[in-house]
Amino acid sequence: MTLRQLALTGILAIATTTASLLHPRQNINPGRVTGDTFIHDPTVLKTPSGTYLAAYTGDNIQLKTSTDRTQWTDAGAAFPSGAPWTTPYTNGDRNLWAPDLSFHNNQYYLYYSASSFGSSRSAIFLATSPTGAAGSWTDRGLVIESTESSGWNAIDPNLVVDGEGRWWLALGSFWSGIKMVQLDPSTGKRVDAGEPLGIAARPDAEGAVEAPFVVRRGDWYYLWVSFDRCCQGAASTYRIMVGRSASVTGPYVDREGRQMMQGGGTQVMSSHGSVHGPGHNAIFEDADGDVLVYHYYNDAGTAQIGINLVRYENGWPVLY
Repeated sequence: MTLRQLALTGILAIATTTASLLHPRQNINPGRVTGDTFIHDPTVLKTPSGTYLAAYTGDNIQLKTSTDRTQWTDAGAAFPSGAPWTTPYTNGDRNLWAPDLSFHNNQYYLYYSASSFGSSRSAIFLATSPTGAAGSWTDRGLVIESTESSGWNAIDPNLVVDGEGRWWLALGSFWSGIKMVQLDPSTGKRVDAGEPLGIAARPDAEGAVEAPFVVRRGDWYYLWVSFDRCCQGAASTYRIMVGRSASVTGPYVDREGRQMMQGGGTQVMSSHGSVHGPGHNAIFEDADGDVLVYHYYNDAGTAQIGINLVRYENGWPVLY
């Protein structure tokens, strides 16, 4: 090999490395799952006993369990007798949306949404349980609500605990974007009734951002969101995006430094092959690292659970 060829090879290697840093690998296929694999807007946690509990959008919030993170079994409804306190927001529909599971103070916390499609007359409620099992959940009441004139939408909740032990709830869908409010850890309810803080928006894309999930890793808080359109089967255009901030309340920026309040976001996964409209993700920590869980639509248009591992390269999440 000539000196010129060696130089060109070195330049190509540097260029390839630089490209991989700027555009990390994405659109890998979900890991293997079996059993009852239908899910929509999933949240998953690892229980103190080492099993897995999932909650997702469905009649009175649906639950699944797994012993190995691969085989999933339907486990009934969180509220098998119904949730009549939500009907003012759902027009009587039993379908409750976008739950968020966590475990604190020796009990399970479930934040979940009540609304109807296309409306911002919405509310987020809290329930707690000693076991997480169907029928064991106690309603703890309204956390936050929005109206048709609020300019934001009180759905898609996610609880995050910051490095100082303070509790925050991220939420939001379309309209003016993703919001955040502070919670009282002793009650799980809002600290005050002030205007929510904005942390992400898409002013130039018809507001098409929703499903926030915030996780703290090292010196960074990562804000995961979904861009574009859900709920259209295999025609869905959902895609998973992420930004980061040194503060839980932002400002969040993407890998190129674009503000998420101005539409920024680094793409992590989009439609590819038989994976259509991946989105509404959550993150939980397991023995082998961070786990990304999300829904996508198969070729038949049925929502499926997607699971991938996450590692962090140069401070940014990469799926594998």
